[in-house]
Amino acid sequence: MRMPVTVLLATVLAASGAAAQEYPKLKAGQWELTMSSAKSGADAKPTKSTMCTDDAVQKEMTSMGAGMSREMCTKNEFRREGSRYVGQSECRIGDSKILSRTVMTLTGDTGYRTEINATYDPPFMGMKEAQSVIEAKFVGACRDGLVPGDFITPGGQKMNLKGIGYAKTPAPSTQPARTPKVSQ
Repeated sequence: MRMPVTVLLATVLAASGAAAQEYPKLKAGQWELTMSSAKSGADAKPTKSTMCTDDAVQKEMTSMGAGMSREMCTKNEFRREGSRYVGQSECRIGDSKILSRTVMTLTGDTGYRTEINATYDPPFMGMKEAQSVIEAKFVGACRDGLVPGDFITPGGQKMNLKGIGYAKTPAPSTQPARTPKVSQ
């Protein structure tokens, strides 16, 4: 069973959102991502995704990751070591505590490799531990009708990530309900 893309993205964002101002700036345009994961010794076939990004999308995704980190994590350490960004976090998804270590190695602003090692206690969606690798490369200007924020999942589903971090239900009003005046 492969790790769902949403779980992988949540883990990556939570692990990487600690220091938005330190996060690497990647070249704007179309990116191809290859994700592979192993779960409790069972290897899965790599999956491919496509994303169109620009500076605004990168800032929003980093901000969203920082927000998720504040909401989900009790520990989130993030440091730069030359061309590598290393993160360690302790987060919660549901009842599971996730301990993760993330290492992102840059190839300038046109490529990166991220290795994520995570343990789940109790197991999350049947996973006790997972190792994931994301290899991404810049392939040029956005094409095929893609606009910044568009993400094509391994299954071919297209979604736009812009504003996804703002899709929360508003908090209930603390004001008393008003009774409309009825004129007689």
